[in-house]
Amino acid sequence: MSSVAAPTNPDLIRNFAIIAHVDHGKTTLMDRLLTFCGATLSEDRVMDSNQFERERGITIASKYTSFQFQGHTFNAVDTPGHADFGGEVERVLGMVDGAVLLVDANEGPLSQTKFVVEKALRRGLRPVVVLNKVDRPGATEQRCGEVESSVFDVFAHLGACNDQLDFPVLYASAREGWASPTLPPGGQAPAGASMAPLLEALLAHVPPPPSANLQDPFSFLVVMTERHSFLGKIVTGRVHSGTVALGDRVKVLWRDGGQDEGFKVTRIMKRSGTGTVELEGAVAGDIVSVAGVAAAGIADTIGAPELQQALPPGQIDPPTLSMVFSPNTSPLAGREGSQLTGSKIGERLQAEAETNVSLRVVPVEGSGGESFEVQARGELQLGLLIENMRREGFELSVSPPRVVLRHEEGQRLEPLEEVVCEVEDAHAGEVIEALTLRKGELLEMLPLEREGKQRLAFEAPSRGLIGFRSAFAAITRGTGALHRAFARYGPYRGGLDRVRKGALISVAGGRTTTHALGGLEPRGVLFVEATAEVYEGMIVGEHSRDSDLEVNPVREKKMTNVRNTGSEERVVLSPPRALTLEDAIGYVAADELIEVTPSRLRLRKRTLESGMRRQQRRKEEAMAA
Repeated sequence: MSSVAAPTNPDLIRNFAIIAHVDHGKTTLMDRLLTFCGATLSEDRVMDSNQFERERGITIASKYTSFQFQGHTFNAVDTPGHADFGGEVERVLGMVDGAVLLVDANEGPLSQTKFVVEKALRRGLRPVVVLNKVDRPGATEQRCGEVESSVFDVFAHLGACNDQLDFPVLYASAREGWASPTLPPGGQAPAGASMAPLLEALLAHVPPPPSANLQDPFSFLVVMTERHSFLGKIVTGRVHSGTVALGDRVKVLWRDGGQDEGFKVTRIMKRSGTGTVELEGAVAGDIVSVAGVAAAGIADTIGAPELQQALPPGQIDPPTLSMVFSPNTSPLAGREGSQLTGSKIGERLQAEAETNVSLRVVPVEGSGGESFEVQARGELQLGLLIENMRREGFELSVSPPRVVLRHEEGQRLEPLEEVVCEVEDAHAGEVIEALTLRKGELLEMLPLEREGKQRLAFEAPSRGLIGFRSAFAAITRGTGALHRAFARYGPYRGGLDRVRKGALISVAGGRTTTHALGGLEPRGVLFVEATAEVYEGMIVGEHSRDSDLEVNPVREKKMTNVRNTGSEERVVLSPPRALTLEDAIGYVAADELIEVTPSRLRLRKRTLESGMRRQQRRKEEAMAA
């Protein structure tokens, strides 16, 4: 880790964020900017350092780095584009003064593009629009003009002011590493093309931090936190006013009131390129990381001893989906994991909530501190949390997801999402039918220039879209594209039509046999293979009808002395349907649970005993009558 002098002139600082729909070239663009400014990259997608980011090809956590261009320091923030991680976007946009909006020159702005653009416009940022992938077939001059008009319409619809509507447009190929203020013929790189035009546009359109803030007391809003084995807690954010140097005494003003004094800044660091440098100090407008302030968390303010008021933490949209996490109580519990108790699960969830502002953890009343309701933005955010925990050795039971409803003026409201699908003509009818069953409303149906495809726009309740991605992939045979983003809270649309078949439920425990499973295959689709260990109440497959069916998957073939050709036929089983974690979250019903272990996912009924389930069903029918 090298050491450099602190910047002294805020006029030479430019802070900007890169925003886009999901991940349309953001990390590739960042790679090319760093390379152009002298950084040496050991691998691609250097900003996506998280294990899940590399596995899934999306940005999950916001990160920043800096580089030098024409004597200026550029602090670049990489933001997620998926709506489930909108909390990351909301908290980091307060650190920047401008943004680069990356739009695919073929697809144009999509539903989640609108989501991230709305956050930037609400902050008063004036985005620089970059049409990416202009070197690909289809990105003609006419198509680029249509995309620019679509971007303008999105800005106008979201309430952009005149300055924001007068956005500059550049054309680029992030993969090839060039940008241009004009569209080159055929989308091919012009002579001497580089990333310089984009950086020059940022110099011209991103304002520097206000230099007047240098005279005020030091204040710093925490936006990210991490844990270092030697330095302890490291907090990252933007210096909003004043200056700070090594050894300065500071205090923490908590976002919910109160303060803690007696801290000293022991280290000031900054990401530069792909590495980290140490600073002697920092000035208003710079983005840095600070060590030595252990009591500070996300949205807290670190300031000089004379600072009296905390910085505003910013607005964070509330969560829309919740699941209940509790210890695993199945007969197979405790065989694989090392973290089994409710207290361990609660500690892990609270630690996650400290670093994720869009996540809420609430102990379930009457559970004795063993169960916790986790509220988040969507299935993907909850799925990644569960996957992280199982890789850390946790065993737990997870309830079906349910939406977080609101009650305003005596009316029940639920979260509604905008859904945009691009499907082949042959599949459009099935997609419309599937979303209509989930209480979706068709808003728009447009043919695409690409032959044989249509773009369908819906507004559907979030609860109806749980698990829809898997159904959509099956309907379109993997050829369709699906984009979702939160739209608004609207009136509750009533119960959903039946969107799932019944379950095949085991009535016995033991290991499954080929003989038993062979007899069950005509009844539906199996989730387990031969010799798999099952227990009473475990779901071993999906019934071909709408009702649940109790089965015995461990039944063995009777041994007799009588032999004939028909009875000795060899049973060949079809491969079982393998459920991923996201599939299981979308599939599980209200009276079921997901059993999560480090190596297995199982579905089970909440009540395992068959007789108890029948009693509960009779009580529910009597109450309904």
